[in-house]
Amino acid sequence: MNPDLDALKPYPFEKLATLKANITPPASLSHIPLTIGEPQHAPFAAALETLQVYQHEMARYPATAGLPELRESIARWMTRRFALDGLDAERQVLPVNGTREAIFAFVQAALDRTRPARVAVPNPFYQIYEGATLLAGGQPLYLDCRAESGFRPTLDAVSAETWRDVQIVFVCSPGNPTGAVTPIEEFVRLIELADEHDFIVASDECYSELYLDENAPPPGLLEACALLGRHDYRRCVVFHSLSKRSNLPGLRSGFVAGDADLIAPFKRYRTYHGCAMSLPIQRASITAWGDETHVRANRDAYREKFAAVTDILAPVMDFPTPEASFYLWPAVPEGDDEAFTRDLFAEAHVSVLPGRYMSRASSQGDDPGAGRIRLALVAELESTLEGARRIRRFIEGH
Repeated sequence: MNPDLDALKPYPFEKLATLKANITPPASLSHIPLTIGEPQHAPFAAALETLQVYQHEMARYPATAGLPELRESIARWMTRRFALDGLDAERQVLPVNGTREAIFAFVQAALDRTRPARVAVPNPFYQIYEGATLLAGGQPLYLDCRAESGFRPTLDAVSAETWRDVQIVFVCSPGNPTGAVTPIEEFVRLIELADEHDFIVASDECYSELYLDENAPPPGLLEACALLGRHDYRRCVVFHSLSKRSNLPGLRSGFVAGDADLIAPFKRYRTYHGCAMSLPIQRASITAWGDETHVRANRDAYREKFAAVTDILAPVMDFPTPEASFYLWPAVPEGDDEAFTRDLFAEAHVSVLPGRYMSRASSQGDDPGAGRIRLALVAELESTLEGARRIRRFIEGH
């Protein structure tokens, strides 16, 4: 077996299960999980209807590049959403089976292990960035995201010597777990650094459509490219998904877009990888990318939920004002996120995720995720509010 498998860290939810083992919560209280970022709102019905209409196409092999109609619908959506001066549907767009699979595969295809291969990731971070790097023979470079920097990496704190060995920089905006949004000025700065030090910028934007201010949609990496007149999107790729936008996590549908000189070899890799999207799913995806009404309704539902949860928890917990995504990133009283998580489950039958399970120790000797928890506000309103009320009662009782 690949010896690099031994370098993989336990997944956060494995660690959580171990933490909760042998704890018997109150049987009188139903379990409220606020852990996994799996949307629980109703999936976009028209996409499911399309899936059924085209189910007969399961009898055909799909092409790796996807249907031209799908690539064109994605290109239209990207152009409209991020004010691009066009996107070449043939050369700059590639449908994928969700961003998780695509992010992992992209690192395997893009990393050159014949030379120093560091991959910069935000810290705390989505576990796939680290796992993909380790299995590609690379070394993660953890860029701490702390309250004083708005929970975003401080790019100019990285030395030129360190940048020299970096081949890929991952951005997650809106962020998981912090919800932080990368300003367009920081995207521009990252592009400048990529040109100076010759690395790829890979922006995970799967939460981009879940924002709380309807008049302030989060900017994207390709939008920054367009602002610079960089319409070839050189050194830049973005990852998008229907999982959060349309509440379709089981559809496993997303795309990669950007630099055609990166998309082409990645498509060649995927041809051998054998991971083409089935035709009925492609048809359903066309339907989903073409409709914004359901996405606005989804944002409205999250907006209502965030406002209500904030009213409940703000008096007893400190957390950044939510901008986007469906997470809260509060600090815990007394600062021990594992103890808080364990005791909350034992007393209130509510599950949350310790922040340190999504982060690594920093060069300063501390852990930027420690002392915080991630709350995934994905369930329907009343269940989520009951979870928040129990958390508040637990804190007030201690």
